[in-house]
Amino acid sequence: MIAGLFRFNGGVKPETHKNESADTPIRTAPLPARLLVPLRQSARTTARCIVEPGQKVLKGERIGEPDDALSTAVHAPTSGTVIGIELHTMAHASGLGTRCVIIEPDGEDRWIEPRPGDLSGAPREEQLAWLRDCGVVGLGGATFPSHIKVGRGTGIDTLVLNGAECEPWITCDDRLMRERADSILAGAVLLKSLVGAQRIVVGIEDNKPEAIAAMEQAAGALDADIRITAIPAIYPAGGEKQLIRVLTGIEIPHGKLGGDFGVQCFNVGTAHAVHRAIVHGEPLISRVVTLTGNVAEAGNVEALIGTPIADLLEQAGPREDTDRILLGGPMMGFEMPQGDVPLAKGSNCVIACSPALFPPPPPEMNCIRCGACARACPADLQPFELYWFSRAKNFGKAQEYHLFDCIECGCCAYVCPSHIRLVDYYRFSKSEIWARERDKAAADAARDRFEFRNERQEREKREKAERLAAKAAATKAKLAESAQAGSGDKGGDGEAKPAADDAKAALIAAALERAKQQKAQVQAKNTDNLSPAQAAQVDAAEARRNGATDAEAAPDTPKEAPEQN
Repeated sequence: MIAGLFRFNGGVKPETHKNESADTPIRTAPLPARLLVPLRQSARTTARCIVEPGQKVLKGERIGEPDDALSTAVHAPTSGTVIGIELHTMAHASGLGTRCVIIEPDGEDRWIEPRPGDLSGAPREEQLAWLRDCGVVGLGGATFPSHIKVGRGTGIDTLVLNGAECEPWITCDDRLMRERADSILAGAVLLKSLVGAQRIVVGIEDNKPEAIAAMEQAAGALDADIRITAIPAIYPAGGEKQLIRVLTGIEIPHGKLGGDFGVQCFNVGTAHAVHRAIVHGEPLISRVVTLTGNVAEAGNVEALIGTPIADLLEQAGPREDTDRILLGGPMMGFEMPQGDVPLAKGSNCVIACSPALFPPPPPEMNCIRCGACARACPADLQPFELYWFSRAKNFGKAQEYHLFDCIECGCCAYVCPSHIRLVDYYRFSKSEIWARERDKAAADAARDRFEFRNERQEREKREKAERLAAKAAATKAKLAESAQAGSGDKGGDGEAKPAADDAKAALIAAALERAKQQKAQVQAKNTDNLSPAQAAQVDAAEARRNGATDAEAAPDTPKEAPEQN
């Protein structure tokens, strides 16, 4: 058993604003007029489209195949018609476009058939493949494929279930734990079996008493070693490494993962999706989203993946003074460039902003190296150094200062007295490094192909030269053998050379005979429907050709001498 709690360094305590949306039950979002299902569910990977415009699809039908090791399948959230495959702005801070399958729902919501039964007793490999085919990814925000994370689980002692939900305004996991605790813990038991863990520890912030009570009641009904633990409400206690530190005392060092120390962490929403996939055969086509901020009716809705964010926010009734929309929480979220951004699997919150709730940020000032960001950083980094190197585009030095250990929690920007948007610089550096790595990998592959081509051509030249040399050597040996044989037949009297000349003359005569036969077999072309004059010309030409051939066949025949006057 795990005794006591531990602390992590840094962290902040912003206003939570959770009561605005946590007190109403989850409701189902209405079906939109169009669904924009993104084939790219995370910044690093995409799926290969397997449908085309005009095709009819059913709910749960696969529309995207995994395209690489980190990819998962993508499914139609409802039945309807594919009306296009176009670029739309993705749910990402970059604001870049991604390919989306545009589906026009038919309103029938018909499931694909048949769907498999309960796979909880199936072999581990089959369950992992099914999670990939169901498109199950981490719903805490990272959208890392669950079958990869589970597949890496070896030597795991403790499975940590993340119900902290530490970021302000977001309450989707809170409501999910209150209403669907049984399914969450059933999914946690499946994950525990898949990773081979001995126990389950659930971490929930102490500002969610209803969720804690619901999870404790559900845990009591299961015959499993499950411990529900209330943790202090400090941001970002919901970070994977921070939560593992608080619950187990294990501090995950830079460059390592929890699995390296016998701990695996999953979000409660991910556990719920795993249960729905393995037990009920349902792919991940919807998720619970918090709608809050400057709205008339804040709450949580279960919405289909691909629902336009603007359509989704309309369900909460945004007020007239709403000036922008945040996707995600105020600490780690980002402002949406436009309203047709589709809901992705990692999108957990939509916040309507107003000047009163979220005043415009003050202008950035110069960094004064006060060190406040370093004291607040829960990853024990030096954010001011990362800022300078990112701003100077010195990405190598940024990596030396462990840029990729930054969890982008926003604590550094929250406490910065110069109001520098530090996380934006870190995201820029990460995206540039990833882009350069992709370019380098492509260049390396092109160089390998070029070198392989050159090697193949050189090998073919060598093989051809070797064949010609072998053929020449064989011919030379055969001629030498014939000459030796001729010399033996003549008794060595020096007549080998005339014999070789006779053989050569015979070969030439045979070649001339073959040429004559080939010429005789040539048929004139385009000689149909000729006029008498044209036919006469053709006959004359044939006569001249035959006469030349006869002359070539008997070159030694003396010609008739001209008459002498």
